[in-house]
Amino acid sequence: MKLFRPVAAAACLLLLLAGCAVPRPPSSVATEAPPRWYASLPHGGTLSDLRQWWQQFDDPLLVDLVEAAQTASPTVATAGTRIAEARSARAAARSALLPTLDGNASLARGNALQGLPMVATIGQAGLQAAWELDLFGGRGAQSDAARARLSGAQAGWHDARVAVAAETATTYLDLRTCERQLAVTRNDARSRGETARLTGLSAEAGFTAPAVAAQARASAAEGSARATQQQAQCDLTVKALVALTGLAEPELRRRLAVPWVEPSGFALVAIPSVPARLLAQRPDVYAAERAVEAASADVGVARADRFPRLSLGGQIAGGFIRAGGQTSDLQTWSIGPLALTVPLFDAGRRAAAVDAAQARYEEAALQYAARVRQAVREVEEALVNLESARQRGEDARAAVEGYRASFAATEARYSSGLGSLIELEDQRRVTLAAEIALVNLQRERVAAWIALYRALGGGWERPEEAPATARRD
Repeated sequence: MKLFRPVAAAACLLLLLAGCAVPRPPSSVATEAPPRWYASLPHGGTLSDLRQWWQQFDDPLLVDLVEAAQTASPTVATAGTRIAEARSARAAARSALLPTLDGNASLARGNALQGLPMVATIGQAGLQAAWELDLFGGRGAQSDAARARLSGAQAGWHDARVAVAAETATTYLDLRTCERQLAVTRNDARSRGETARLTGLSAEAGFTAPAVAAQARASAAEGSARATQQQAQCDLTVKALVALTGLAEPELRRRLAVPWVEPSGFALVAIPSVPARLLAQRPDVYAAERAVEAASADVGVARADRFPRLSLGGQIAGGFIRAGGQTSDLQTWSIGPLALTVPLFDAGRRAAAVDAAQARYEEAALQYAARVRQAVREVEEALVNLESARQRGEDARAAVEGYRASFAATEARYSSGLGSLIELEDQRRVTLAAEIALVNLQRERVAAWIALYRALGGGWERPEEAPATARRD
């Protein structure tokens, strides 16, 4: 009895301290975003809902491809699995804060009293409860960490969907660009073939040297090889779309046969007025922020593990004993033990766990800051590329028109015998380069819009939630 008194006094003192959680590092870290955007913002148009952004292409095939890719993507599926795992972990962490209750039942037959030949049947059923009091907030910190990881996993799922949508749209754009380049190279190949045919006829008539005819045939072969190579590139891009979306290739090729019309313009996306506001609509930034919160809670868990632990148990049971033709009822109950566990020596294991948790917290804080910088960079780069493509558009179209006119004049002179094949081939080469450059510039413009959609978070909205209650050092 004398030994019980100090233990009970210590337990009462610990009960008074219940709820006094150990301190944690800050659950959020400050970031320094630029005060404004330094790249030129797009102008004109109206504000657009990013969640319906793909409708602006006015291309039902692209919408179907994006939806199919998001459904078939293993990345999205993995993100969904992480949500399920995080939800289960949160449920387990919450349950650790509450008492546990188990039921048990038993039935036995044998000697009721040792040394006597009497045989008895004993049956018993009861409930057993156990509860570890969260004196220093370790269990609560586990729950906070699980909640933060669930929120981060949910944001990660949306980020995966946006990334898959952007990848699919970019691949589709690459295919349509490849088809345009294929048309350019085929026209070039036909032009070279016609020049080779006419030069061959002229050489047979003795008006053109055989070496010139050989050069024309070589040029025609080069043009044909370039067109064949371009066709192969388009076929490879189709197969990439098949792999992304899981659609059957014959059906996809049938739908791709419809001519593609490049979007003439896009509605102005809702770009935040300052970079700091971008952080509220980027799911990857939000996930990194939740990772910092979870790491902070993990430090609290590790620190709480270095303090005493108090647990309480209890049970209640009822049963019977039947011996010698008589039946007696049994009723038992108990409260306790009230067990106090005090860490004394662990060779530095708990201290090492705290250091490891602190290191993971610092890593998460650095990762968050890096993610913020990357988010701002992606928007700035998309804006720069968009403005660059816009400014170069008129010049590229003027260059193509000028080179085409010059090539037509050079071809006419060559056909009339006033020009050389070398001059014609030089003009053909620069014309071909200008046409391909224009096609690539058109692709770059649309790709910049897709990149801007991706950089702005793809229409994700930050969930409303209570602020973290973690204590700070």
